Amino acid sequence: MRIIKLITLVLFAASHFFAMTAYGQEAFQSTYYEQRRTLFEQLPNTKKEIIFLGNSITDGSEWSELFQNKRIKNRGISGDVTEGVLYRLNEVTESKPAKVFLLIGINDLARNISKETVFENISGIATSIREQSPKTRVFVQSILPVNPAFDKFTGHCSKTEEVKWINNKLEEFCAQHGFQYVDLFTHFTNESDDFMNPEFTNDGLHLTGKGYLKWAEIIKPLL
Repeated sequence: MRIIKLITLVLFAASHFFAMTAYGQEAFQSTYYEQRRTLFEQLPNTKKEIIFLGNSITDGSEWSELFQNKRIKNRGISGDVTEGVLYRLNEVTESKPAKVFLLIGINDLARNISKETVFENISGIATSIREQSPKTRVFVQSILPVNPAFDKFTGHCSKTEEVKWINNKLEEFCAQHGFQYVDLFTHFTNESDDFMNPEFTNDGLHLTGKGYLKWAEIIKPLL
């Protein structure tokens, strides 16, 4: 049994090393990432936390004010990728939160990380949360649509087909493994195509206040 555990740890460390190499060290060593990560580690744990976990799209909201709920904690880091979330996941699960709302992946695609790897990492994050904090309810939110019409964030906004593929795989994964999938994508698209409705964004990627209100409307019943 000890040998099996040792082999598992070695394989995990090796896979983590090669993943970090693939993503580039800057994903974990940017000044902002470290500022946020080290701050999160110093903040006190509280009971029954509701954690919003992700990148700049999560980072950009004032979640506790939006829902008027002091239990809600923002654990978004602008520029973060799936490997960055995995790297800092222990801080998230340490408090044994009541719920985690996960949204991550678009920055990976902008770095030309394969859709298969992005899906595997997102499903790995959900699985790791369950393993580290079995009573935590994990809500896997779909990657939001993007809109290339703004001619900004071109690396992100050219990935609509990859986003749709990942979302479909995540929905299947959640159904098979007992996680709750939250479809944000279809609520944010235009009626005529799969691009983000400009009513909710001013750059094709990030959300305006109206976009956050729409997001809150969708997930409020789940809180």
